[in-house]
Amino acid sequence: MIILEKHEQKFLNQDDHPFLKSNITPMVNKIQTKIPEKLQATLDKAFYLGFHLVFEKGNPIIEKTYHKETIEMEYDLNNYAIEKHLNKKHLKKLDRSSKHSKTINESIAAIEGGVLGLLGIGLPDIPLFLGVIIKTINEIALSYGYSYTSDEEKAYMLFLICAVMTKNDQRKAYDQIIEDLGQTIDTQTQPDIDLDRIMKETSDLLSNTLLTAKFIQGLPLVGVIGGVVNPLMINKIGKYARIKYKKRYLLAKLNMDVSDPIDHF
Repeated sequence: MIILEKHEQKFLNQDDHPFLKSNITPMVNKIQTKIPEKLQATLDKAFYLGFHLVFEKGNPIIEKTYHKETIEMEYDLNNYAIEKHLNKKHLKKLDRSSKHSKTINESIAAIEGGVLGLLGIGLPDIPLFLGVIIKTINEIALSYGYSYTSDEEKAYMLFLICAVMTKNDQRKAYDQIIEDLGQTIDTQTQPDIDLDRIMKETSDLLSNTLLTAKFIQGLPLVGVIGGVVNPLMINKIGKYARIKYKKRYLLAKLNMDVSDPIDHF
């Protein structure tokens, strides 16, 4: 748990990716002054409707892109081994499938962003991009034994995205919300969830963060930047989701009668 919490603190205090800061940020700042004012509202709505589409109709389609039963079976086997003897070897096996899915989804996001960008398409790919994000989190959740179908777990996923889209104190505030919600869910307490409001909140943050990237992606000459921004975003979301779901898993084990120490994981 000590090592995991170090990774968590590193994420909460990290700055922009060096590549973004040195190569993309200067271009982004220059182009921001040329973005139409109505685009912000358009993107807010596009992301909001995209989340509705993915959550209401998209999961059956998304689940066809990965082997849900295989991931669940691997979790059951790894979890059984961990309950018998908690050690780094068994935990690494638990981590393996979540890392594998994140890498694949980064590649999908790169193809999706780059190809659509070169075609001069920006807004229409938003549901597809959100689908890749949710696919990434779904697979990671399953890898640690968590479902994603209830409103509570959907809210948990959305707050994960919010934390990645923010920085500094705001990111830490979202992290605390995630901690509290995870504990509430795992202790079988019924939280008061306004999923529609959280979808709107997440949509606005995504829109603000990716406004310029999506606008650039709609310009054929520089659209390939979408192929850089999207996988970086999937990478950050995947890393953070793995930290939080693994922490939930380990905290649940702390409440069990286990003979092996958990602090050093």
